[in-house]
Amino acid sequence: MERTKHFKKRDAILACLRSTTVHPSAEWVYNQLKPEIPNLSLGTVYRNLTYFKEIGEAVSIGTVKGIERFDGNTAPHVHYICTCCGAVIDLHDIAVPAELQSAAETGSGGSVCSCQLTFTGICSDCKKI
Repeated sequence: MERTKHFKKRDAILACLRSTTVHPSAEWVYNQLKPEIPNLSLGTVYRNLTYFKEIGEAVSIGTVKGIERFDGNTAPHVHYICTCCGAVIDLHDIAVPAELQSAAETGSGGSVCSCQLTFTGICSDCKKI
């Protein structure tokens, strides 16, 4: 029977990522975990976030205001990014259209493994300002 190794820091980073909807940066994850894991380094957080992206346990939302942001929710869903404050908001009521995948496959001649649909604009809080 094959056993998967568990590492305290790696498990804590993934748990932190999955427990929030703020779409955190590596620095945010680091700052959340540093009090409970004093020997945690920012490099360890970056390496593990990269690892989680590679194995499909996390996705990169992209760079928002110069900082890469992550999501522990890997199920297909739509994001909205505020270009003013940098908020990343899940839009669960909007489905990723299946016809987009079909059109992408037809257009490329290949197959689609994943899709990220992101809207950008000014959020309701920033519109009030």
